[in-house]
Amino acid sequence: MNVFRTPDDRFEVWPDFPFEPNYVDVTDSEDGTLRMHYVDEGPRNGHVILMLHGMPTSSFLYRRMIPPLVAAGYRCIAPDHIGFGKSDKVLDDAWYTIAKHGFACADLIQQLDLQNITFVGQDWGGPIGLRQVVEMPERFERLLIMNTWLHHDDFEYTEPIRNWNAAWHDGGSMVEAQGCGLIMQITLNRWPRGTSPLSDEEAFAAYEAPFPDRESKAGPRRFPLCLPFDNPEDSNASVQAEDFEALRSWSKPAHFIWGTADDIFTEAWGRKWAGMYDQATFDGLEAGHFLQETHGPEIVETLLRRIGEE
Repeated sequence: MNVFRTPDDRFEVWPDFPFEPNYVDVTDSEDGTLRMHYVDEGPRNGHVILMLHGMPTSSFLYRRMIPPLVAAGYRCIAPDHIGFGKSDKVLDDAWYTIAKHGFACADLIQQLDLQNITFVGQDWGGPIGLRQVVEMPERFERLLIMNTWLHHDDFEYTEPIRNWNAAWHDGGSMVEAQGCGLIMQITLNRWPRGTSPLSDEEAFAAYEAPFPDRESKAGPRRFPLCLPFDNPEDSNASVQAEDFEALRSWSKPAHFIWGTADDIFTEAWGRKWAGMYDQATFDGLEAGHFLQETHGPEIVETLLRRIGEE
């Protein structure tokens, strides 16, 4: 297995990210172990907030949420999926499946023996992390779901996400041409910027930092090609549908905080999902798809308020 490890000096362009790196070796059933990076901040004897990112991001996306959550007494764990951030990057595109991302996430949870977890998932962090909620429900005490989904027969994929998938089949879209940084730069300008402190140049540099060349972008390259309507096997589509059904019986707190300007995972879908739970709350923010970047402090304020109301 050919693996790339991004040099540490590439991450000097990450502003407001003072967190010490932590690593765990996660086991791939076929190819041995891979080094997975995670942020671990806050008291070790408290409740855990596990924050999972999607594409083309990393734990860096949660940097504005971690300090106020730590100040409120929570232990924050924010891993980088394999192929992203400071984690190892397998250079074979075919290695990347949603099941393998899930196995790595489960290995991290078990090695750290995380308990009393508040699950936080956005984008691909939803399908990857909610699998662990279903498999290990005793470890989780509440859900925070943000602009994500689980595949099931009734889910309606929007035209923008279908166009996104098609663009990758046409030659790799912007990651091939310019990089993950450009995707984030354009995305943050397309949707409301909120109070994001990043300039266009800083956004480009920060989100491009983990990926110095084309080979290192295998992970981001595969996510758009793992959408269930296009690639049921690598997307773990049948398991996602099973998880969606299993979570219908979730009886613990469930909070939905949604960027209402997102045309990928729309406000209507978020409200429909939240409406499946009698105990769920729904809060909309004037934000787009990457609401952690633009509205991180507001998300924390809303979550803490909702926890206080439980």
